[in-house]
Amino acid sequence: MEHIKAIKADNHQVFSWVYEQYHQQIYGFIMQRTRSEYIAEEVTQLTFIKFWKQRNILNEELDVNVQLFGMARQVMIDLLRKEATRFKYEGESATTPFTDSLIDAIESRDLLQLMEQDIQNMPKMRRLVFELSRKQGLSHKEIAHLYSISPKTVEQHIGKALMQLKQHLYSIML
Repeated sequence: MEHIKAIKADNHQVFSWVYEQYHQQIYGFIMQRTRSEYIAEEVTQLTFIKFWKQRNILNEELDVNVQLFGMARQVMIDLLRKEATRFKYEGESATTPFTDSLIDAIESRDLLQLMEQDIQNMPKMRRLVFELSRKQGLSHKEIAHLYSISPKTVEQHIGKALMQLKQHLYSIML
């Protein structure tokens, strides 16, 4: 957070330090998702350029790594979309690595990870009821019988769990 303040104040030394600290991590993050050295290199560089250009609007309440990895993810998706469009208009085959399905897979995997983290952070009973219902397909009656609670209580736990997930997803989309 101190680093963000310094970067917002045009401190090139702090920016260089952040670059040294996170360059390899960003590269690895992108490489893991795309399996392309070209994309990983390009996205890494574009991320740090964007980070510097947008330094005035960085959030001083969030850690550097949170903002940097968020930017890297968005830059990666933007680049993949741009490449997919370019290949489409140049008449390249649909078997190129830059396809909409790759973008969808990356977005879905990230979204599933976020949802799984949210589920793990739920109160214990809410999480157990939600997992039994949604992951194992048990009915409200079966869950109620299993935990000696009413089906209405099961319904409330599931409703609260869904509301929690929706609220978090909504906050991410903003």
